[in-house]
Amino acid sequence: MPSRSSNPGGASHVRRRALLGTVVLAVLVALASLAAYLTRDSRSPSKAPAAHPSSPTSPSSVVSPSGPPASITRPRALPVPPRTTDPITFGKAAAAALWSYDTRAYSQAELRRALHAWLTAEAKYANAASVDRGIPSSALWKEMAANGQFATAVANEGHFPSSFTRALQEDPGAITQAYIYAVTVSGKQAIVWKGSRSGGAEGRVTTLAVQCRPNQPCALVGVMPSVAP
Repeated sequence: MPSRSSNPGGASHVRRRALLGTVVLAVLVALASLAAYLTRDSRSPSKAPAAHPSSPTSPSSVVSPSGPPASITRPRALPVPPRTTDPITFGKAAAAALWSYDTRAYSQAELRRALHAWLTAEAKYANAASVDRGIPSSALWKEMAANGQFATAVANEGHFPSSFTRALQEDPGAITQAYIYAVTVSGKQAIVWKGSRSGGAEGRVTTLAVQCRPNQPCALVGVMPSVAP
């Protein structure tokens, strides 16, 4: 925590505001730290077998920030960001998009372009690398396409992480520097491929950084390298 100085209000307040200014990436890491992490961890997400990659595609509907399943994907449609000013609603839609895909309907490059369209237009905040990390490599995509693999996803719940909430309680004005919120989303991903009747399903959880400036639709900043509870 901030060190004490002979000027209590001064140094500690300035230091806290500097830290909270990077609330941009939800208290876990500053933007610069996240960018460095993602640059370092640029390995292909093909760690899982071809029948079980963690990649993304299209939410068809979004409902309220809390309550029943918010976002169910519709195969064959590329992901389109919703026009909403609610960071949790947007975060749930983005998570569902990042957890689903359809190799039968479009290419890996098309999916990548579609997901990049979710990113904020403010280049100093947009972290495309964190989105790309969840997209299968072109080689893996070809294998998946040969198996007719696709995934659908549902975002069941979204909330602001406790660390983010605490930081805003300490200094509510910090958010006004970039209007970036941390949103943790949990849900399920179902994967189907040729020859599988029901495929496989698993729980998913992720923390996203979402920018929602006043009177503007929300946009994605990036995907956190770890989950904030």
